[in-house]
Amino acid sequence: MATKVKSKKVTDDTIISMYMDYVLENEVVPKSVYKFCNDKGIDEAVFYENFGSIAGVQKSIWTKFFLHTKNLLTSNKEYDSFSNKDKLLTFYYSFFELLTLNRSYVLFTLENDKSLLKKMEQLKGLRKHFKAFASELIVEGNAEKSLKITKHNPRLFSEGAWLQLLFILKFWMDDDSAGFEKTDIAIEKSVNTVFDVFENTPLDNIIDFGKFLFKEKMA
Repeated sequence: MATKVKSKKVTDDTIISMYMDYVLENEVVPKSVYKFCNDKGIDEAVFYENFGSIAGVQKSIWTKFFLHTKNLLTSNKEYDSFSNKDKLLTFYYSFFELLTLNRSYVLFTLENDKSLLKKMEQLKGLRKHFKAFASELIVEGNAEKSLKITKHNPRLFSEGAWLQLLFILKFWMDDDSAGFEKTDIAIEKSVNTVFDVFENTPLDNIIDFGKFLFKEKMA
Protein backbone atom coordinates (compact mmCIF):
# COMPACT_ATOMS: atom_id res chain seq x y z
CA MET A 1 0.00 0.00 0.00
CA ALA A 2 1.21 3.53 -0.78
CA THR A 3 2.34 5.72 2.11
CA LYS A 4 -0.49 7.99 3.22
CA VAL A 5 -0.09 11.64 2.23
CA LYS A 6 -0.53 14.02 5.14
CA SER A 7 -3.95 15.65 4.84
CA LYS A 8 -2.66 19.18 5.39
CA LYS A 9 -0.62 18.83 2.22
CA VAL A 10 -3.53 17.60 0.11
CA THR A 11 -5.39 20.28 -1.85
CA ASP A 12 -7.76 20.08 -4.80
CA ASP A 13 -4.75 20.73 -7.06
CA THR A 14 -2.88 17.85 -5.41
CA ILE A 15 -5.76 15.48 -6.06
CA ILE A 16 -6.15 16.70 -9.65
CA SER A 17 -2.45 16.09 -10.31
CA MET A 18 -2.70 12.62 -8.75
CA TYR A 19 -5.80 11.84 -10.80
CA MET A 20 -4.23 12.88 -14.10
CA ASP A 21 -1.15 10.79 -13.29
CA TYR A 22 -3.36 7.83 -12.36
CA VAL A 23 -5.32 7.70 -15.61
CA LEU A 24 -2.21 8.16 -17.75
CA GLU A 25 -0.24 5.52 -15.86
CA ASN A 26 -3.09 2.98 -15.75
CA GLU A 27 -4.90 4.00 -18.94
CA VAL A 28 -8.21 3.65 -17.13
CA VAL A 29 -10.48 5.82 -15.00
CA PRO A 30 -10.47 4.70 -11.33
CA LYS A 31 -13.43 2.40 -10.66
CA SER A 32 -14.06 4.03 -7.28
CA VAL A 33 -12.86 6.77 -4.96
CA TYR A 34 -11.61 4.02 -2.64
CA LYS A 35 -9.47 2.47 -5.40
CA PHE A 36 -8.02 5.86 -6.37
CA CYS A 37 -7.27 6.92 -2.78
CA ASN A 38 -5.79 3.56 -1.88
CA ASP A 39 -3.46 3.61 -4.89
CA LYS A 40 -2.41 7.21 -4.27
CA GLY A 41 -2.07 6.92 -0.51
CA ILE A 42 -4.62 9.49 0.64
CA ASP A 43 -7.56 9.12 3.00
CA GLU A 44 -11.02 9.01 1.45
CA ALA A 45 -12.12 11.67 3.94
CA VAL A 46 -9.48 14.03 2.56
CA PHE A 47 -10.68 13.36 -0.98
CA TYR A 48 -14.27 14.15 -0.03
CA GLU A 49 -13.18 17.39 1.59
CA ASN A 50 -12.26 18.55 -1.93
CA PHE A 51 -14.50 16.60 -4.32
CA GLY A 52 -17.75 14.69 -4.15
CA SER A 53 -16.83 12.09 -6.76
CA ILE A 54 -14.41 11.10 -9.50
CA ALA A 55 -16.69 12.90 -11.94
CA GLY A 56 -16.24 16.03 -9.83
CA VAL A 57 -12.47 15.81 -10.33
CA GLN A 58 -12.91 15.42 -14.08
CA LYS A 59 -15.13 18.52 -14.32
CA SER A 60 -12.81 20.53 -12.10
CA ILE A 61 -9.82 19.83 -14.38
CA TRP A 62 -11.57 21.55 -17.30
CA THR A 63 -12.66 24.44 -15.11
CA LYS A 64 -9.06 24.85 -13.98
CA PHE A 65 -7.90 24.89 -17.61
CA PHE A 66 -10.24 27.82 -18.21
CA LEU A 67 -9.39 29.73 -15.02
CA HIS A 68 -5.65 29.33 -15.58
CA THR A 69 -6.02 30.67 -19.12
CA LYS A 70 -8.21 33.60 -18.01
CA ASN A 71 -5.80 34.52 -15.21
CA LEU A 72 -2.92 34.43 -17.67
CA LEU A 73 -4.75 36.85 -19.96
CA THR A 74 -5.80 39.31 -17.27
CA SER A 75 -2.28 39.38 -15.84
CA ASN A 76 -1.19 40.95 -19.14
CA LYS A 77 -1.34 44.72 -18.63
CA GLU A 78 -2.15 45.25 -22.31
CA TYR A 79 -5.10 42.83 -22.34
CA ASP A 80 -7.76 45.44 -21.47
CA SER A 81 -6.75 47.51 -24.49
CA PHE A 82 -7.26 44.58 -26.90
CA SER A 83 -10.23 44.56 -29.27
CA ASN A 84 -12.86 41.93 -28.52
CA LYS A 85 -11.65 39.91 -31.49
CA ASP A 86 -8.09 39.95 -30.17
CA LYS A 87 -9.29 39.01 -26.69
CA LEU A 88 -11.04 35.95 -28.09
CA LEU A 89 -8.09 35.05 -30.30
CA THR A 90 -5.68 35.41 -27.39
CA PHE A 91 -7.90 33.25 -25.22
CA TYR A 92 -8.02 30.47 -27.83
CA TYR A 93 -4.28 30.52 -28.48
CA SER A 94 -3.51 30.44 -24.75
CA PHE A 95 -6.15 27.82 -23.97
CA PHE A 96 -4.96 25.41 -26.64
CA GLU A 97 -1.34 26.00 -25.68
CA LEU A 98 -2.32 24.83 -22.18
CA LEU A 99 -4.22 21.84 -23.58
CA THR A 100 -1.16 20.93 -25.63
CA LEU A 101 0.87 20.74 -22.42
CA ASN A 102 -1.75 18.27 -21.17
CA ARG A 103 -2.54 16.64 -24.53
CA SER A 104 -2.09 13.04 -23.39
CA TYR A 105 -4.66 13.53 -20.63
CA VAL A 106 -7.13 15.43 -22.83
CA LEU A 107 -6.99 12.83 -25.60
CA PHE A 108 -7.39 10.00 -23.12
CA THR A 109 -10.32 11.47 -21.23
CA LEU A 110 -12.28 12.56 -24.32
CA GLU A 111 -11.48 9.63 -26.59
CA ASN A 112 -11.97 7.11 -23.78
CA ASP A 113 -15.52 8.39 -23.23
CA LYS A 114 -17.49 7.21 -26.24
CA SER A 115 -20.72 8.68 -24.84
CA LEU A 116 -21.30 12.26 -26.00
CA LEU A 117 -23.39 12.93 -22.88
CA LYS A 118 -20.53 11.86 -20.59
CA LYS A 119 -18.10 14.05 -22.52
CA MET A 120 -20.44 17.02 -22.16
CA GLU A 121 -20.82 16.31 -18.44
CA GLN A 122 -17.06 16.68 -18.01
CA LEU A 123 -17.13 20.00 -19.84
CA LYS A 124 -20.04 21.48 -17.84
CA GLY A 125 -17.89 23.79 -15.73
CA LEU A 126 -15.84 24.89 -18.72
CA ARG A 127 -19.04 25.63 -20.65
CA LYS A 128 -20.42 27.80 -17.84
CA HIS A 129 -17.23 29.86 -17.47
CA PHE A 130 -16.55 30.18 -21.19
CA LYS A 131 -20.10 31.31 -21.98
CA ALA A 132 -19.82 33.97 -19.26
CA PHE A 133 -16.55 35.12 -20.81
CA ALA A 134 -18.08 35.26 -24.31
CA SER A 135 -21.09 37.17 -22.95
CA GLU A 136 -18.75 39.75 -21.42
CA LEU A 137 -17.20 40.32 -24.84
CA ILE A 138 -20.51 40.87 -26.57
CA VAL A 139 -21.75 43.19 -23.80
CA GLU A 140 -18.57 45.24 -24.24
CA GLY A 141 -19.16 45.32 -27.98
CA ASN A 142 -22.78 46.37 -27.54
CA ALA A 143 -21.74 49.26 -25.30
CA GLU A 144 -19.81 50.71 -28.24
CA LYS A 145 -22.85 50.62 -30.56
CA SER A 146 -25.21 53.58 -30.60
CA LEU A 147 -28.05 51.87 -32.50
CA LYS A 148 -30.00 49.14 -30.77
CA ILE A 149 -30.57 47.32 -34.07
CA THR A 150 -26.82 46.74 -34.45
CA LYS A 151 -26.47 45.19 -30.99
CA HIS A 152 -26.22 41.43 -30.50
CA ASN A 153 -27.80 39.01 -28.06
CA PRO A 154 -25.17 37.90 -25.48
CA ARG A 155 -27.00 34.62 -24.87
CA LEU A 156 -27.00 33.64 -28.54
CA PHE A 157 -23.43 34.86 -29.07
CA SER A 158 -22.12 32.91 -26.08
CA GLU A 159 -23.83 29.71 -27.25
CA GLY A 160 -22.35 30.18 -30.72
CA ALA A 161 -18.92 30.81 -29.21
CA TRP A 162 -19.24 27.61 -27.16
CA LEU A 163 -20.02 25.60 -30.29
CA GLN A 164 -17.02 27.24 -31.94
CA LEU A 165 -14.80 26.17 -29.04
CA LEU A 166 -16.05 22.58 -29.34
CA PHE A 167 -15.31 22.63 -33.07
CA ILE A 168 -11.76 23.88 -32.50
CA LEU A 169 -11.27 21.31 -29.72
CA LYS A 170 -12.23 18.47 -32.07
CA PHE A 171 -10.02 19.95 -34.81
CA TRP A 172 -7.07 20.14 -32.38
CA MET A 173 -7.60 16.55 -31.25
CA ASP A 174 -7.38 15.37 -34.87
CA ASP A 175 -4.54 17.72 -35.84
CA ASP A 176 -1.28 15.93 -36.66
CA SER A 177 0.55 18.95 -38.08
CA ALA A 178 3.88 20.06 -36.60
CA GLY A 179 3.32 22.41 -33.69
CA PHE A 180 -0.44 22.09 -34.36
CA GLU A 181 -0.09 24.89 -36.88
CA LYS A 182 -3.32 23.84 -38.62
CA THR A 183 -5.19 24.43 -35.37
CA ASP A 184 -3.73 27.94 -35.18
CA ILE A 185 -5.02 28.57 -38.72
CA ALA A 186 -8.44 27.17 -37.80
CA ILE A 187 -8.60 29.44 -34.74
CA GLU A 188 -7.74 32.55 -36.74
CA LYS A 189 -10.13 31.78 -39.58
CA SER A 190 -13.04 30.78 -37.33
CA VAL A 191 -12.71 33.89 -35.14
CA ASN A 192 -12.43 36.15 -38.19
CA THR A 193 -15.53 34.48 -39.61
CA VAL A 194 -17.58 35.02 -36.47
CA PHE A 195 -16.65 38.68 -36.24
CA ASP A 196 -17.27 39.17 -39.97
CA VAL A 197 -20.78 37.86 -39.48
CA PHE A 198 -21.43 40.09 -36.48
CA GLU A 199 -20.05 43.17 -38.15
CA ASN A 200 -21.86 42.45 -41.45
CA THR A 201 -18.66 42.68 -43.47
CA PRO A 202 -18.11 40.88 -46.82
CA LEU A 203 -18.22 37.10 -46.84
CA ASP A 204 -14.69 36.61 -48.21
CA ASN A 205 -13.43 35.22 -44.92
CA ILE A 206 -16.40 32.87 -44.59
CA ILE A 207 -15.72 31.45 -48.05
CA ASP A 208 -12.00 31.21 -47.26
CA PHE A 209 -12.77 29.39 -44.02
CA GLY A 210 -15.13 27.02 -45.81
CA LYS A 211 -12.46 26.19 -48.38
CA PHE A 212 -9.97 25.53 -45.58
CA LEU A 213 -12.33 23.14 -43.81
CA PHE A 214 -13.16 21.34 -47.07
CA LYS A 215 -9.47 20.92 -47.88
CA GLU A 216 -8.70 19.54 -44.40
CA LYS A 217 -11.74 17.24 -44.48
CA MET A 218 -10.80 15.79 -47.85
CA ALA A 219 -7.03 15.58 -47.23
